[in-house]
Amino acid sequence: MSATMMKTEAAIGVWRLRWRRFRKHRTGMISLVILAALILFVLAAYPMQWLLGIDPNAADLFSRFDPPSPGHYLGMDEAGRDVLVRLMIGGQISLLVGILATLIGGMVGVAIGISAGYFGGKVDNALMRFTDGMIALPLLPLLIVLGAIDLTKLGFSQDFARSGAAGFWRIVVIISIVDWTAIARLVRAATLQIRERDYVRAARAAGASAWYMMATHILPNIATPIIVSFTLTVGRVILSESVLSFLGFGIVPPTPSWGNMLNNAQELVTTAPALAVYPGLLIFITVIAVNFLGDGLQHAFDPRSER
Repeated sequence: MSATMMKTEAAIGVWRLRWRRFRKHRTGMISLVILAALILFVLAAYPMQWLLGIDPNAADLFSRFDPPSPGHYLGMDEAGRDVLVRLMIGGQISLLVGILATLIGGMVGVAIGISAGYFGGKVDNALMRFTDGMIALPLLPLLIVLGAIDLTKLGFSQDFARSGAAGFWRIVVIISIVDWTAIARLVRAATLQIRERDYVRAARAAGASAWYMMATHILPNIATPIIVSFTLTVGRVILSESVLSFLGFGIVPPTPSWGNMLNNAQELVTTAPALAVYPGLLIFITVIAVNFLGDGLQHAFDPRSER
């Protein structure tokens, strides 16, 4: 048997062991099922639109606050739009913001953390002081200030600045800019441990470049805490998007997101409470499920979990 085949079988065995540990984590498994159901729910938006012939952004003032009916299973909102389809599309936006902002911000955090941990010295001091400065900034006011920037003064057209795409990318970029510090500190700490291992020192003595060392020897060995941290960050980012949209600085209506649907319903809590309950409940379930999934992954990837 070749060395490559042996390595492949060993890798498969490790992942089977992790899956077995994850299955023992009951809340993690339940959260995985819930998140899978939520993803199927939001992806069903376009088939639902096509089957029922619903335009989620078309207002019908004669149908305002209509109760649930066979064609509109959760009724109509304050503008006469179908609530169920808008919740589905809003879920796509909120989940996509959470995933994209986590990936972009996470890559920034990994790059800063691994560079600081590997090079040390002045590089470490400069990058970590910059990270500390970002942590010290008041997060919510900073997000609001960045969200209030006029895109037309940055060279974008008026039509784009008012479009749903602009609101989407604005919120992704804003959250990515500020939400990488925790991952950076975690990656730095893990890199400081790995860089002193014998195989890393041997590769360095053999003349391997710093970038090769980080990509080949360090990054694969710190993948476990990175994966867990990314999972936990998704829930926090979804919550941040919801807060910004609730405050009017997120996704631009009529494009729905759970946050701006909650914002639109804040003045209707006494007359139509369901319009606030639906998006609020979905945000709550998603964030809780993502956090418990992160706990399950941490249990699965930690070798001490079977002791």
